[in-house]
Amino acid sequence: MIWEKSELNPEELREVARRYRLDLISAAVLIRRNYLDDESVRFILGDDPLLLHNPFLLQDMGKALRRIHKAVADGELIQIFGDRDVDGITSTILLREVLEQLGAKLCWQIPVGEDDYGLTPEVVDSCAAEGCGLLITVDCGISNNDEIARATELGIDTIVLDHHNPPEQLPAALAIIDPKCRESSYPFRDLSGCGVVAKLALALAYSTTPDFDTPVWFLNVQPANEAFTVQAVELVNMVESERIIDTVPSRDADLLRTRVYGKLRGQKVVVYDRDAQLHFLEQLNGEGAFELTDVKPDIDAGFPEFAGKSLIRIRELLDSMRLGFKSELDTLLELYRRLTWSRLDLQNVLEPIVDLAALGTIADLMPLVNENKIIVRRGLESMSRMKRSGLRELLLRQNLHGRQLTAKDISWHITPVLNSAGRMGQPQRAAELFLSNTQDEIETVIDAILQLNRQRKQLGDKIWNSRFPDARASMEQTDGKFVFVAAEDIPRGITGILAARLVSFFKIPAVVVSLGQNKAVGSLRSPYPANGFLDVFAEYFLNYGGHDRAAGFNLPMDLFEEFQNRFFQVARAYSPPDREAAKISIDAEVPPAYLNPELIKVVETFEPYGEGCPPLVFLTRGARIERLEIVGRQEPAHVKMLLATDRHKWPAVYWNAAPRAGKDFDLHDTVDIVFRLNRNYFMNTETLQLTILDLKR
Repeated sequence: MIWEKSELNPEELREVARRYRLDLISAAVLIRRNYLDDESVRFILGDDPLLLHNPFLLQDMGKALRRIHKAVADGELIQIFGDRDVDGITSTILLREVLEQLGAKLCWQIPVGEDDYGLTPEVVDSCAAEGCGLLITVDCGISNNDEIARATELGIDTIVLDHHNPPEQLPAALAIIDPKCRESSYPFRDLSGCGVVAKLALALAYSTTPDFDTPVWFLNVQPANEAFTVQAVELVNMVESERIIDTVPSRDADLLRTRVYGKLRGQKVVVYDRDAQLHFLEQLNGEGAFELTDVKPDIDAGFPEFAGKSLIRIRELLDSMRLGFKSELDTLLELYRRLTWSRLDLQNVLEPIVDLAALGTIADLMPLVNENKIIVRRGLESMSRMKRSGLRELLLRQNLHGRQLTAKDISWHITPVLNSAGRMGQPQRAAELFLSNTQDEIETVIDAILQLNRQRKQLGDKIWNSRFPDARASMEQTDGKFVFVAAEDIPRGITGILAARLVSFFKIPAVVVSLGQNKAVGSLRSPYPANGFLDVFAEYFLNYGGHDRAAGFNLPMDLFEEFQNRFFQVARAYSPPDREAAKISIDAEVPPAYLNPELIKVVETFEPYGEGCPPLVFLTRGARIERLEIVGRQEPAHVKMLLATDRHKWPAVYWNAAPRAGKDFDLHDTVDIVFRLNRNYFMNTETLQLTILDLKR
């Protein structure tokens, strides 16, 4: 295995450490992971919910909110329809909770049993039969053109809340909120489905204020080099809709001839420090031109760190937070945004929604970068407080209480259990976990879910053993580029799991298809982005879609043989990315003297870890193996060690390394180690442990 550790410029290292007030090891991580722009650093080092992007930057958000408020006011029945996986279930439950607080008349549905994935004509027809006036899809809907057209014919408006890759032709829904839409100006594309619903929830909170849909002008006048700069910006729902900048020479000062005056005349205008702004306006012959509203008293009262300071000084303070504002007017806009969310008590708005948003984000393997970092970090803290009864009991059952929760804890011990309900055709069981109120109900539901999880594991192992030869044989038909397995005995609920397991084993994309009586249902998983691959087969599919590395499809059985033949032709001609030798990218070299318990603080600075943000990898040279033990009942077995470095001794585990023990390393050897550092919990005791990734004598 190749160890990769890029060389660092010592001056750059010290400058990054100084700029962001970090230790040298953390600064080295920033440089090697190329986290050097201010936005990346903001989300890595901060957890302030004010860093979350404005939900109104999502296309059609205002349109969706207005339709929801109308439905609530008119007493219309709103149908929520979600997917059967964890992201879809959390999306459904979260939207249900949020709309119930508005007093909405609701019903909800997710596919169960042998129901097709996604929105179907049958679901639309049942909505019409129940008298539904508004249908909201969550974690699905972006590809349901025909079904949404059918809903429109039946007099049902549709709002799509989704995060999957959109088709070329979008459905004709009333509103589509999907950060991946090409027309979207949202600054982050990789929200989960539940993350999109959480954004709607935040926007709904704002929509109950008088500022909703109300244009607000902001003005800042400042002298500069024998002239005045007059800047004005219009915000609607905290989104900039227009910006005007005029420069007025001091010797010919006349505000009345500026574009700003023509646009803002007679309107209420927000300023910071009204007296100072009036003074400048008087010098421009513009006294009385505008009705000024001063936010400075509210800023002074709500944000003591800014009290009594000028916009210039506040901008400097915000720059220290890596917010990068270029003008005093931009600083004013940020202050207004902070004031708005403060009045709404953003922390309390987030608390009841961020745990489910984090759960959906982790379960759907969304990249833990940008604002997902804050959503998951905050969500894990919320889960640790165990306020949601059903989730609390599941955490207790999985022995996750009393510890500092990580995304890995949730992805290993919670989301597979919840997903098993959907894979075994009973996703309503997972939904019931969040809806049950009494302890008896919760325990009954968890017992059922855990039993389904055991059945799913047994079934998965059985299918793996029986279909593995087919998988290996299929590689010959694709020249080693794809794995393809299709059979009647593969339950549709485990196609994704089996495909992911095949990818893990063969390191190439895998397609697994469940052959039914009338329909074939398949899943694609890939170790690299394969978006667009399924487009080649669109003519065969009834429906398809998904993410860059994970997608699903279904097609009529009478087209399956033709599709399969076509698949092998396309797969053989496919050009995958170049495959390189196995490498380990090292984030920082830690001298033995610095390998001490304080290093865990560096590790936790960059949490949470997951998709798009792997755990930190360290290199330490000259560790001594003081104890070595082979553990594990199955092949390949593992190695447990005690390593001595300088003044500290470290318990370490090296997975699947038993064949190397006694050959590549042995007791009393001095070795260089590449490792991860984590907290280990055993018998209610927490210790720090090294996970060895590779070592060399």
